[in-house]
Amino acid sequence: FSGADLADGSCAHPTIPGRVSPLLPANHVTMTKGTGLVHTAPAHGMEDYSVASHHQLPTDCLVDESGYFTEAAGPELKNKNVLEEGNEAVIKMLQAAGSLLKEEKYVHSYPYDWRTKKPIIIRASKQWFVNTADVKAAAQDVLKKVKVIPTSAVNRMLEMLERRTFWCISRQRCWGVP
Repeated sequence: FSGADLADGSCAHPTIPGRVSPLLPANHVTMTKGTGLVHTAPAHGMEDYSVASHHQLPTDCLVDESGYFTEAAGPELKNKNVLEEGNEAVIKMLQAAGSLLKEEKYVHSYPYDWRTKKPIIIRASKQWFVNTADVKAAAQDVLKKVKVIPTSAVNRMLEMLERRTFWCISRQRCWGVP
């Protein structure tokens, strides 16, 4: 059957009792990869965020800045590292609920941190956005004082800054930006 047969349906969440999750169509999932209906983690990727925004779903983030499940994930997962013991805990929870159809080892293509060579978990975080000419002018003035190699890149960067309409001031990386 096609995914359209399941559209607008819902299912019980496999690890959070009483939670119902909608079955959502998503353009980034094709019939060659499945039904076209996906689980959605709105706080963990652009495609999922776009699907959730379109369907006006909340962007709950169950993972903290250090890669550990938060209290909102439930007592069985709280404080477990998502990529380590968290995976095993989720598998055990699915088995206990009778919801695991198949388990298979899979090497996921996570984005990696260029410095630590460890996988990065994409997660939503609070941002502050400003739309002022003062911030843009200050950024451009500061950039003009930075030694850039090759020097020809400065004009390209200044032009890019000029086109930006919103600014995000962020301190998400403990080690700065390369």
